[in-house]
Amino acid sequence: MSPVPPQKKIKIQGRFAGQWADLLSVFLNRRVAVMGAIIFLTIIFIAITAQWIAPHDPTNQELIDNLLPPSWDKNGLAKYLLGTDHFGRDMLSRLLFGARVSLTVAGLGACFALLLGMTIGLFAGFYGGIVETILMRIVDVFLAFPLILLALSLAAILGPNLRNLVIVMGLTGWMMYARVIRSAVLILRNLEFISAAIAVGAPTHRILLRHVLPNIVAPALVLFTFNFAQFIIMESALSFLGLGVPPPTPTWGRMLYDGRDYLTIAWWMITFPGLCIMLTALSLNLVGDGLRDALDPRIRRMA
Repeated sequence: MSPVPPQKKIKIQGRFAGQWADLLSVFLNRRVAVMGAIIFLTIIFIAITAQWIAPHDPTNQELIDNLLPPSWDKNGLAKYLLGTDHFGRDMLSRLLFGARVSLTVAGLGACFALLLGMTIGLFAGFYGGIVETILMRIVDVFLAFPLILLALSLAAILGPNLRNLVIVMGLTGWMMYARVIRSAVLILRNLEFISAAIAVGAPTHRILLRHVLPNIVAPALVLFTFNFAQFIIMESALSFLGLGVPPPTPTWGRMLYDGRDYLTIAWWMITFPGLCIMLTALSLNLVGDGLRDALDPRIRRMA
């Protein structure tokens, strides 16, 4: 079989480049989605640079300065912009370093869930038959358990640390990917270019990697953004219940746990971590909505 002429390759590459350019154009026309992306990228930048921009050591305890209000309060101190907690630790510094831990745990957990779910969805949709039946019944079993109950059970069994928290999130979040990817592969499997690849004897792994996988990346990316936001909240919930990353490592969920007993006398201990969690989850959901609109052919035609 003669190789594809260079000009043909250029046309194919240009076509795919044009598709991604169209997606980007539709996404950029969604101002709310762009705003969400800017907010989320800013949070990531803050998390990466936390060790340089944090005014204090997040684990340093100054008991004489405990429960100080934010600096704009008449009882606050200028060196503690957002106040201190019950151990005299700077709230701003703990929020900055907590962003790093919370985003890392949620991001790695979402990546683990993505890889596991996509793999199972690919095999179930492409092979069908008994393979699909077995894999989808496993998905049904996992979906039969309430998500937070399943996460709590796994976290209690594995123990509270960063690695186990990532495993827990991955094992509780892959089912959504598996179902969506399986449905997409079932449609792709019956298209002409897949049938042609099978007819010429292309290896299965080549068909999956070169023909099927590129066509399911976009919907998987949309799911990833929503899953990331979900795991931000899950990490906070597990940390609040004492099953997250153990102290003294600061996380937003742990800060909520520390502030639960001081809600009436130190509102800042629970307000600022809660706002960070809400803002991060909201920005990811806005990005996900924008990506979903960009992938909708009807919306792209109107754009």
